[in-house]
Amino acid sequence: MGSSSPYNQDIRLPKKVEMTIQTICLEKSQPPLKNYARKMLAEIGEQASMEVLTEILSSNQPIKSFSGFVSFMVKKDYPVQATAVLAAYDSCSPQSHKMWSPSSTSPHTRNGENLESPLSRLSMNSITSNLHSTSPQSVGCRLSFEDETQENRSPNGAASQPSAPEVKEPITITQQLITLNKLEYRKLFLVMSYIGREKLDDVVTVEDAEEIYRMNEFPMQAFETKIWNKYGQRFYDESDRSQYLDWDSGKTHVYYCHVYQDGSYYFKGPYLNSMKTHLQRSLGDDNILIVKFLEDGAYGTGNIAQEGILVGLRRYRFFVFKDDRKKVNKNQTDKEKKTAYSNVRCFFVRVDSVSPYGYDENYILSGKTIGEARRMFMHIHTISSIEKYMARLSLILSKSIKLEINLAAVIIEKIKDIPFQDEGGFVIHDEDGKPILHTDGTGYISEDLAIRCQICFSAPKYGTDDRFEKNDHFADFADIARQVRGAESRNKEAPLLVQCRIFHEGYAVKGTLLVNRKLEPGTIQIRPSMIKVERDHNIKVEEAFNSLEIVNISHKPGRNCLSKYLIALLSYGGVPQEFFLNLVANTLEDARNVYTNRRAALRVASNHAGLDYGFLAQRMICSGVPLDEPYLQLCLSNLENGEKTKLKTGKIPLDESFYLMGTADPTGVLNNDEVCVILGNGQISGKVLVYRNPGMHFGDVHVMEAVYVKELEEFVGNAKYGVFFSTKGATSAAYEMATGDFDGDMYWVSRNPELLKYFKASKPWKRVLSAPDSKKRNPKEFSDLELENELFQLCLEARTPSFNMATAADSWLTFMDRLLTLGDDRTAEKKSLMKKMIRLVDIYYDALDAPKSGKKVKVPEELRAEMYPHHMEKGSELSYHSSSVLGQIYDRVDALKNDFVPRKEIWKLPCFDVPIPEIYVKMWKSRYESYRREMTKALKSGDESRNDAADEVIKKYKQLLYEAGDMEESAKSSEVIYDEAIAIYHVTYDYAMEHGVEKCNFAWRIAASALCNLCAWKLAGPKEKPLPILPSLLRELLT
Repeated sequence: MGSSSPYNQDIRLPKKVEMTIQTICLEKSQPPLKNYARKMLAEIGEQASMEVLTEILSSNQPIKSFSGFVSFMVKKDYPVQATAVLAAYDSCSPQSHKMWSPSSTSPHTRNGENLESPLSRLSMNSITSNLHSTSPQSVGCRLSFEDETQENRSPNGAASQPSAPEVKEPITITQQLITLNKLEYRKLFLVMSYIGREKLDDVVTVEDAEEIYRMNEFPMQAFETKIWNKYGQRFYDESDRSQYLDWDSGKTHVYYCHVYQDGSYYFKGPYLNSMKTHLQRSLGDDNILIVKFLEDGAYGTGNIAQEGILVGLRRYRFFVFKDDRKKVNKNQTDKEKKTAYSNVRCFFVRVDSVSPYGYDENYILSGKTIGEARRMFMHIHTISSIEKYMARLSLILSKSIKLEINLAAVIIEKIKDIPFQDEGGFVIHDEDGKPILHTDGTGYISEDLAIRCQICFSAPKYGTDDRFEKNDHFADFADIARQVRGAESRNKEAPLLVQCRIFHEGYAVKGTLLVNRKLEPGTIQIRPSMIKVERDHNIKVEEAFNSLEIVNISHKPGRNCLSKYLIALLSYGGVPQEFFLNLVANTLEDARNVYTNRRAALRVASNHAGLDYGFLAQRMICSGVPLDEPYLQLCLSNLENGEKTKLKTGKIPLDESFYLMGTADPTGVLNNDEVCVILGNGQISGKVLVYRNPGMHFGDVHVMEAVYVKELEEFVGNAKYGVFFSTKGATSAAYEMATGDFDGDMYWVSRNPELLKYFKASKPWKRVLSAPDSKKRNPKEFSDLELENELFQLCLEARTPSFNMATAADSWLTFMDRLLTLGDDRTAEKKSLMKKMIRLVDIYYDALDAPKSGKKVKVPEELRAEMYPHHMEKGSELSYHSSSVLGQIYDRVDALKNDFVPRKEIWKLPCFDVPIPEIYVKMWKSRYESYRREMTKALKSGDESRNDAADEVIKKYKQLLYEAGDMEESAKSSEVIYDEAIAIYHVTYDYAMEHGVEKCNFAWRIAASALCNLCAWKLAGPKEKPLPILPSLLRELLT
């Protein structure tokens, strides 16, 4: 049928009419209005349409057919328009019932009508099994006009409003879909992905579907290869291919759907991921579809919101979204902006199915509406604004580790928050009328549970939930308390703080829990400020996904670096430029000496231990590999360049400074100008500087007194790493730092003597102005259908990047840069800049909170910088050359030329010049050729899979060498491992001699454990033995 057919028209109606149609669909349990009826409404105009729909809405008669009722009403009052529409539809009426195949490209039926409203349930008995697909990736059904009008004929031949019970319209389904739907879901999804944007029925015949189903018992790796060879290599981008060795390792399976601006979509995956969220653990991977909208602009998504997305015969509907974008820079390239749009991810969940009777399967949300499904996580309907609704619901998307305990056996108590109080004892409120709290976001946890959190979180972080010993965790807490005092507790101390999410009987709790040894075993105490979603006590809680999810625990601080903003604030506070320039000079000196000085090389490598190059370089140097070894020199060259890049952006390493999780003083001893800081050796004393990112106010860096609090030991024992703030009086240093709280915020604490010598604190931040409140939209004011539309629209709007936060930050830094260069004779200009900066600070802090507050934040033109200092790299046409400390740091690093050029010739270490069996050389030569092909494919993978794909390739070849994850875990003969490692070394280096030193990477990525051990033993002196050392201890020794 040509595009001119009325069946192919996407008929848009005025918003008011659309909302009324949707209300009727919801309240009268009707499927969406058919195109011919929509066309009739379009022809008679908005006012007449509203009259017709209002009459239908107010009718007490049962509705057999919504579209037929509209047709009847329009024909009665507007016969000319109705007749014209019917004539057009009669002339091209389809001869058979058709349903769009879920393997096609449009998520809604552009060529026909839709199946049902978002919250209606589908009658499975009504679905037949004879489908002919005509349009890609869209879902819906249509009934020819003749069929429906015949249903609605009165005995005299006129259409009439039916009074008989509603008869569901049949939906025809292809035999291919029914057959493929019996596959294991991940295999079905793989097939749907690998046919790309093709129609299922165009590429998969009934015989093909039967053949695919016969492969259902194949291991996933073999099944993937078969489907790739048959379909994927023809219809799917090879870079997006799903190739894994550990399909059955228990890792999270992630399923993607990418939607284009015209509403068309295609599937990608499944991909394996090491972390899980509360949503994934509760519903199961198969019941979650992550949807990305790839381009800017208006979307043909009306039916996605209403109809959802079909994967095979499963229907997925919008549930929650999360914005994964980093701060948007208005000077980003078009490609970067496009990526920013796609990083807003919608999570759709399976809530129903279009499977024929007898082919359906049970699923966790079977028979639930979206609202009921959300209430299983939290009573989100109690939230008072649309903006907070999604912000709170998205707590279930935090990457976390579940503590496997029976929450029903945990005592969860509510304790009071401690508010700011003036001298008269009256509570102090903020500009929005809410009490300001000393204890915002923090509570307590008993020592036994805290130890369980430590054990849980310290286990392999990216493992699966199967690692937990579940039998022990479901004992009563008296038993648990005895257990943790046993052998296990001697090796595990309780963390000082646990950052967590608690979902319990409708409550959603977010914050930190301070270990409290005074509490009875199995006890958690939470404060009202931690409760983000309250329980609705009018609802009986029968099903709930209760869980304690660990996000982080307090831990030993890693490498600490300054930032541009902190350098600017410290400079304004009196720290001389020479201090920062000396730090830069020392760091550059180490960077320059990495090729000749082992200590300098180790220090730089330890600063980048999180990178492959950094860790490998540390390992090679500590094993005795000489600094001029070809591949080690490549690693060191990369580290030098990385160090210089960081320095140009102000990331300068600083000793005696730490980032620590903050909390409130449980003893009530600390005064407002005091903190208690606990490090590895216990509490420290003396002056310290305290700051919280992203503070930008002149007073956001505080000079405070770190004091020893004896009483604190009764609460925390030997727990380590945190900073405590006072709970007394009318203010709090934490709140004065960009409205800091204690739900997991990290605070910079420095006892660097030179900083303390020079820095003078300014008056702390107090809000001068606040963005006006936007009109709050209470979810309770909307019907279920209206609420779904509002939430989905909020998701689409979130994709549009806001430049306000970036503009405020960039303008502030520009003005601060100028302020730092002005002399004392420019007082008036300084005051003007400072006034602008103070206003920008408030705007920036409002913009940070805007997604939750709903405030509309805008940077006035008079506060926007026109030209930027060159160190911000905005381009020559928008830049001026700055002489500030930040400009000098940039120039110092930029001027440093790399005088040392790594040797290009490749040579081998003499310690590996030993005879080995030729069979190993031949074997690894063949494997290395396969590795190069596989790694090339992996590095071409899409964003979702590139890193995982590369890791899988490396893991595969390490497994072939060690028959385990690494040498330490291997039961294979050490002699054989060493022989094979040396073979790998020679094969790789022989190839690299012709193709470049980068190719040496294979030997060290795969065989580093064996090669470093072998090298260390061969280079050790007569009375020496290799000595293992922790990277954190090495870093400590080098500072």
